[in-house]
Amino acid sequence: MRHCFNLPWSLSLGSLLQFMPKLVQQLLPLLGRPVAAAVVFSASFVSNALAAESASDIVAKSDKQMRGKSSFTEATMNIVRPDWQRSMRMKSWTKGQNLSLVLVTAPAKDKGSASLKRDKEMWNWIPSIERVIKIAPSMLSQSWMGSDFTNDDLINQSSIVVDYDHQMIKQADLAGDITYVIDAIAKADAPVVWSKVRLWISTETYLQRRVEFYDEFDELVNTMETADVQMMGGRMLATKMTMTPADKPGQRTELITHQAQFDFDIDDGFFSQQKMRALRD
Repeated sequence: MRHCFNLPWSLSLGSLLQFMPKLVQQLLPLLGRPVAAAVVFSASFVSNALAAESASDIVAKSDKQMRGKSSFTEATMNIVRPDWQRSMRMKSWTKGQNLSLVLVTAPAKDKGSASLKRDKEMWNWIPSIERVIKIAPSMLSQSWMGSDFTNDDLINQSSIVVDYDHQMIKQADLAGDITYVIDAIAKADAPVVWSKVRLWISTETYLQRRVEFYDEFDELVNTMETADVQMMGGRMLATKMTMTPADKPGQRTELITHQAQFDFDIDDGFFSQQKMRALRD
C-alpha cells in the first residue's frame, strides 16, 4: 500500500523541525507511537547535525567573501562621541586566516602606528615611543586606537571561523536582505573576547549584514551593522561598517572602505615586525 505524506519536502533544514508535529500525526496510524517517535527523533537529530555543519560552512564562506585568499583595503575610521569626533586613514593587508597587518596613515600624530597578527600572536607598533608591544590575550578586549572596535575585532577577525562552534538559528529578513542567523559559541579555552557572537549573513552575497557581540554573562555589548554594499575589487563588499556599544548612547565607530583588492600574491615575509616598523604610508 502506498501512502503519501502531505509535507513540503523542499524545506530548508532550519524549517524542517517546524513540521515535526504534523509528521508525527501522519506516522502514528501507520507505524504506532513508539516507532513514529523514533523516526521523528532520528530526523531531528540528523537535521540538527546537518544544520550545524551547514552553519560552519556559511561562516567560512562569509569570511572568504570578505577577505579572499589575500586582501588589501584602504579605509577611513570615524570615531564618534557625543561631544567630539575624529578620523583616521588606514591600510590593511591579510593573507589566509593567520596573517594580517593594519597601518594607520593619517592623521600625522598617529601615522605609522601598526598592528600585526601572525598565527596566534599579535603586536602593536607605536612609532612615537619606537616600541613594539605584544598583545597578550588579556589585551584582546581593549579598544583599538580609541575606537569601539577591539583588538580582537579588527586584528583577529578570522577567529570567528576557527575559535567558535556554529549553530543555525533561523532565517530572517533584514532590511530586505534574507539572512542566515547563526550563533557562534566560543570553544573552551579559545583566546577570544566574545563568549557568543550572533551573525546575520546574507543568503545571496554571504556578507555579514549584522553582528551582535555578547560577553560571558550573555549580555549584549556591541552591535555591528553593515551598509553600502557594492562591487569593489571584483566582488561584492559591504563598504561601511558601524560598531555601536549597547550601553553608551551617542557613541559609535564607522569603518568606510574606499578601495579593495583580493587574491593577489603576497609573501608571508611581508607580515613581520620588521615590515610593521618600516611602513609609513
